[in-house]
Amino acid sequence: MARPKIPRNICGRPANSCFKPNGIPMNNLERVAMGADEFEAMRLVDLNGMQQLEAAAVMQVSRQTLANLVKRARAKVADCLVNGKALDLAERD
Repeated sequence: MARPKIPRNICGRPANSCFKPNGIPMNNLERVAMGADEFEAMRLVDLNGMQQLEAAAVMQVSRQTLANLVKRARAKVADCLVNGKALDLAERD
């Protein structure tokens, strides 16, 4: 049985719910879902320039959890950019 997910402090919201390549209908694209916690971790570290320890404190998670969230978020963004997939952004988990 998996451990229950600890609630995370998420303050930022994406400006849009989805990003996709231009000129391709959404129904023709493979979709990649990014969770609100992954979005928030990437926002704090990559956009706001916080150190991982500081961002982890803001989100109320361990530094290792924050690092895992950032790693997953970056991989999803890279996958979408390189392979022309749509990125669905969750409002909240």
